[in-house]
Amino acid sequence: MYELLEESTPNATYLILIIGSCAIATFGLLTNSTAVIIGAMIIAPLMLPIRGLAFGALVGNVNLFRQGVTAVFLGTFLALLISYGIGWLVNLPSFGSEVLSRSKPNLLDLGIAVTAGSISGYAKVNSKISTSVAGTAIAVALMPPICVIGLGLAKSDWSLSLGATLLYLTNLLGISLACMLVFLFVGYSPFERAQKVLMWPLALTAALIIPLTVSFTQLVRQAQLETHLKTALLNRTITFQRLELLKTDTNWLTNPPQVRLSVRAQESVTPKQVRLLEAFIFQEMGQHFSLIFEVSQVKEVKAVISDFPNENLMNKANKQQIKSNLEN
Repeated sequence: MYELLEESTPNATYLILIIGSCAIATFGLLTNSTAVIIGAMIIAPLMLPIRGLAFGALVGNVNLFRQGVTAVFLGTFLALLISYGIGWLVNLPSFGSEVLSRSKPNLLDLGIAVTAGSISGYAKVNSKISTSVAGTAIAVALMPPICVIGLGLAKSDWSLSLGATLLYLTNLLGISLACMLVFLFVGYSPFERAQKVLMWPLALTAALIIPLTVSFTQLVRQAQLETHLKTALLNRTITFQRLELLKTDTNWLTNPPQVRLSVRAQESVTPKQVRLLEAFIFQEMGQHFSLIFEVSQVKEVKAVISDFPNENLMNKANKQQIKSNLEN
C-alpha cells in the first residue's frame, strides 16, 4: 500500500519524467519517427498513478485514490501545455502518419489497453515480474495521444484533438478497469464491495464502445474497399492494366463516402472508366462510393538510335562537343 501511495504522489521526479517524455514524444510525432516515440514511452510515468487510483478505488482508500487522480490530472495537463507549445512554435503545415494514426481509435485500441492494464496489475502483485516492463508496456498507450491532443489544439484541428482524446480516454479507462479486475481476482477486495466500485468504469467504458465500434466498422470497410479496388485495377479490368495504385484515402463523413485514389499511369483516366469502377465497387460491396483519381502521369522517354552516328565515323570535334554538352 505504501509503495502504491509513493508511486501515485506527483513529486519532482514524476514531473521531470512527464516533461521529458512529453517533449521527446512530441518531437517524435512531428518528425514522424517511431523510434523517438518509443523512447518517450519508456520514460513516461503515467502508468503508476493510474494503477494507484485503481487500487485505491477498489479497496476504498480515499487518500490513495485522490493522490492517483491528482497525479494523472496534473501529468495530463502539463503534457498538454508542453505539446501545445511545441506544436505552436514549430507550426508544421501538416502532420505525418504517426500523428494521424492516433486520431482514429477503435475496438482494437481498447483491447490493447485492457491487456496492458492486466499485465501491469499482475506485475504489481507478482514480484517475479519486473514492474518496469509492465510500466513501459502501459506507457506506450498514454503519452502519445496526449501529445496529439496538444498538437491538434495548436493547429485548431478539432477533429484531430477529439480523436486523440477518445484514444486517451479509451486507454485510461481500459487500463484502470483491467487493473481493478486483477486486484479483485487476487483477493484484495471482497466481490460485494467491488461490484459497486466497478459499475462506474464499466459504464464509462461501455459508453466508449459505441464510437469505437463505428471506427472499427469503418476500418474493416476500408480494408475491404482497398482490396476490391486493387483487385479491380490490377486483375479484372483491361482499361486499368497500365495503372499503379499508390494509396487511397476515404472520407466516410460524406454521402456517399468519397474515395481519393492516388495512382501512377501511362495513360489518362477517363470519366467512363471511373463510372465503370464505381459500378464494380457497388456490385462487390453493396454501397455507393464516389471515386476521385489523382493521377501522376508517367511518360517513357528513350534515346533514338539514329541520333547517335556510328562511333567509327565520329570525328574528334563531335566527340568533344558531346562531352561538353553532357558536362553542362
